Amino acid sequence: MSLNLTGVTLTYPDGDSRLTALDDVTLDVPRGSLTAVVGPSGSGKSSLLAVAATLIAPDSGTVTIDGATTTGLTRAELTELRRHKIGIVFQQPNLLASLTAAEQLQVMARLDGRAPAKARDRARELLDAVGLAAQAGRRPHQLSGGQRQRVNLARALMNDPTVLLVDEPTSALDHERGAAVLDLITHLTHQRATATVLVTHDRAHLTAVDRITEVHDGRLRVRAPTG
Repeated sequence: MSLNLTGVTLTYPDGDSRLTALDDVTLDVPRGSLTAVVGPSGSGKSSLLAVAATLIAPDSGTVTIDGATTTGLTRAELTELRRHKIGIVFQQPNLLASLTAAEQLQVMARLDGRAPAKARDRARELLDAVGLAAQAGRRPHQLSGGQRQRVNLARALMNDPTVLLVDEPTSALDHERGAAVLDLITHLTHQRATATVLVTHDRAHLTAVDRITEVHDGRLRVRAPTG
């Protein structure tokens, strides 16, 4: 398993008490598989993604990324783990306005100390993989919403992560473009053997995912997709 959450509980302060966001959650996501996480607002989806991304430490339980347990790691060690093992696709692309599509990706490789020539080659390869080779020199304002989300996805894959975490990638897209982005995420998960978790409200295009995990009041229920 590339991503494993075991007995994870997460609470937040809520006045004089604590609110349970995740309640004894266990989830295994093998490499090359896509698990969709669905549920109503406030059910714990975002908390699950944040814990899996090591952005929030749970109250109890363990998170294991590619065989490495995150318990006890320092902030610097967690940052290093995310840089090398985890790709995160945020709901909003948050692309830098002054950079081209290719440069958005190359920044990630430079942070990792990769040689400029290798970074350019990797960026070119990934933009081609998401169907944007011809738009490599365009800046965000010259791209459609769907194209910006594809750049966002390619950027998350730049350092060849084993775990890919995707937060509501279709929320700002119309039906057709949203379906295309979900198809692309599914394809890249299988092609690049990432352990992918997709948080989404869009249930209409989930027939190709490997599992659907429903979250209610911080608890999980896993079921196979219907197609």
